Amino acid sequence: MEDSPIDKDLSCNEIRLKKTLGEGADIVYRSLVIPSFSNVKALLVFIDGLVNTNEIDDTILAPLISFSQLPDQKELINNEGLLNGLIDAGVFASSVKATNKWNDACDSLVSGDSVLFVDGMENAFIFATRGFESRSVTEPATEVEVRGPRDGFIESLRTNTTLIRRRIRDYGLRFDMMRIGYRTKTDIAVAYIDSLVDKRVLGELMSRLQKINVDSILESGYIEEFIEDSPLSPFPQVEHTERPDKASAAILSGRIVIIVDNTPFVLIVPTSFWSLFQGSGDYYERFYIGTSIRLIRILAMILSITSSSVYVLLSSFNQEMLPTPLALKMAAGREGIPFPAVLEVLIMELMFEVLREAGIRIPKPIGQAVSIVGALVIGDAAVNAGLVSPTAVIVVAITGISSFVMPAYNLAISFRLLRFPLVIFTGMFGMLGFLGGTIAIALHLLSLRSFGAPFLAPVMPFRIDENKDVAVRAPWWKMTRRPKLAHSSETIRQSENQMPKPPSKDEDGFDE
Repeated sequence: MEDSPIDKDLSCNEIRLKKTLGEGADIVYRSLVIPSFSNVKALLVFIDGLVNTNEIDDTILAPLISFSQLPDQKELINNEGLLNGLIDAGVFASSVKATNKWNDACDSLVSGDSVLFVDGMENAFIFATRGFESRSVTEPATEVEVRGPRDGFIESLRTNTTLIRRRIRDYGLRFDMMRIGYRTKTDIAVAYIDSLVDKRVLGELMSRLQKINVDSILESGYIEEFIEDSPLSPFPQVEHTERPDKASAAILSGRIVIIVDNTPFVLIVPTSFWSLFQGSGDYYERFYIGTSIRLIRILAMILSITSSSVYVLLSSFNQEMLPTPLALKMAAGREGIPFPAVLEVLIMELMFEVLREAGIRIPKPIGQAVSIVGALVIGDAAVNAGLVSPTAVIVVAITGISSFVMPAYNLAISFRLLRFPLVIFTGMFGMLGFLGGTIAIALHLLSLRSFGAPFLAPVMPFRIDENKDVAVRAPWWKMTRRPKLAHSSETIRQSENQMPKPPSKDEDGFDE
């Protein structure tokens, strides 16, 4: 649509609007006259369902029709300097601006604003009257924590920015707005603290966002695929979260948060492999609890990708590595099994993934019961029928359950997908295939970057002073510096020597 100016003739503007937007049942064309302008004709346009109709009645229509101290009509039209007279003296909406561009007026209409056209004026007035229904703020469904805030992002961009504002009251907090998608015109907010963010990373991010030329953005996953450093990698290089506290913590560390309208998932850049293992609750419990939980997650990650392959390796190639009683038990369990170990594991892994996906798609009242009963019944029936061994069922169950321990769903599913080729390589080449597959995955992780930052930092390259918040979560009073991942310009986060101590005692042993 051409970006032409607004016509002075009201009837021409009305015809053009109906040709551009149509005359659907939800588009309201409200004709009126302004008594204070010698009954000059005007047209108020808005889309029902996207606006607050009470606000339109109270702050736009009522003042225009009843207020009597507006400037003279001819003076307002002829003197460009008095165009704001209508805003200053006649309309009491909280946010209103004038525009002479047709595209601005139409874009505002489809976004939920109201637009007023006045006969004889080549400017339209845009009123912020958005008031569409949205989901209330509830606890995040995908990132549940035992301790911490219970609010989560929703599908309203303005509500999401408010949730961050409530937590960060820094004067330097910025929300840079843009629109992406020439059909959906989706609002995007880039949040950061001006004094903490690395301007090079911010500039690179804005450049990547501005290069996106697509007709629709319906979820933040669209944006994620357009801005990744290595889009063909199975590993995510952009972190996403539903939790406002996690997003706020990222901003306070110098990172950047991307908020997309119509989705509760916000994006965080840059990110690292280790930040995907960190949950918000790690920082709310005492440091040794957070550390132990992280170590369990790392162990679960190793089990999720290697357990099935190790079973195939030990049962088919290197039985001598097992203790004799265990080797005999496994051999007895596999007696009569018609499939080789690699095919046995692949079938069980595939069935586990099918059951997991079915549990997500089945309606909630029966989904959990069906998935649990299905797994028990199918597993027991397969063992009794002699199709799989009991050991294979246990190994596949350990592999699947371990993958759910990781907080980041996109990282967990990456490991679940990678274990299939690793099992195949192990079944084909034995120890050589297992080691080659794991080394290939490690080398790929080493090659990844997230907006220029090494994906495995600060472990590779190793920085001893940065490892206070990786596998081990140091006490808060020891983490005096911000992580170097974001290259923040202000590295000091807090004062040193804040370790709490008991009060001093006098010579009798009592507190002074």
